Amino acid sequence: MTRIGDLLPDAARGLGLEDELRLSRAMATFEAIVAERVPAAAGGCRVLRLDGFDLVVEADAPIVAQELRLRTAELLAAFAASPAGTGARELRVHVRRGGARV
Repeated sequence: MTRIGDLLPDAARGLGLEDELRLSRAMATFEAIVAERVPAAAGGCRVLRLDGFDLVVEADAPIVAQELRLRTAELLAAFAASPAGTGARELRVHVRRGGARV
């Protein structure tokens, strides 16, 4: 018996969706890390992309961006220790233009 999660990487590779699967895992992992370590920022930020060794994150408000920047070392260490965080060395945080998401 094989778990479906163990089959996904091979299926994604076969369909040419490796990058999308990697991004999806990074998004879910970062969301969980933020919820655990910076609960006030949970739901107020999201991973936009993995750009080489950079984890690019969008924050809904400047205060959320500031909190993430203050905790960069802690967040990156937790992310890098996860299976989805391979190679991430820098956290780049951008504030979303146009106000908070609804």
